[in-house]
Amino acid sequence: MKYRYIVVEGPIGCGKTTVATKLAERLGATALLEDAWANPFLPQFYRDMRRYALPTQLFFLFQRAGQLESLQQPDLFAKPTIADFALAKDSLFARLTLDDAEFRLYRTIYDHVKPQAPAPDLMIYLQGSVGTLMMRVRKRGNAAENAIDEDYLRRLSEAYTRYFYNYDESPLLIVNSDRLDFEGVPEHLDLLVERVNAMRGGREFFNRA
Repeated sequence: MKYRYIVVEGPIGCGKTTVATKLAERLGATALLEDAWANPFLPQFYRDMRRYALPTQLFFLFQRAGQLESLQQPDLFAKPTIADFALAKDSLFARLTLDDAEFRLYRTIYDHVKPQAPAPDLMIYLQGSVGTLMMRVRKRGNAAENAIDEDYLRRLSEAYTRYFYNYDESPLLIVNSDRLDFEGVPEHLDLLVERVNAMRGGREFFNRA
């Protein structure tokens, strides 16, 4: 495999877990997946974001930091890893949902627990229009996600756009997923694998017309 560590990121509903899982299967890699619904505060957060933002954020921080510990000293003989989260996105969510005092507390804790995980060899950023993201969230049929509204998804998508506009830690493949179905259309995954293997560094775009 060309890369040892790939991260797939993007807003809720973009399909990052599906892409990470299927890429891992196709490329013979280990899938490192976040377990969002292990967070006991998440259902309450979607119903009352202001009240439950801080405990939700801190749970995710500790969970993700623990998952990334295995990458601090990578085993050169182990299989490559494809993850569906980056620890840096925790601050992105936190800035959206926490007030200033809570965010300062969160950043203090973040700086203490942040693992020294390597930067990914490739970052895949999945974009999607707010309408597409909303449709996919509703299609999943998760009752706890019913409280997610378009305004939150819009603000989240805009935050991701700003973050990746300045991203320079690793090669970046930006994928517009509006017309791609990586779960139901095998040919779409084939196209993505081709683009991943053809990456030469820098920043590239994949947009199926």
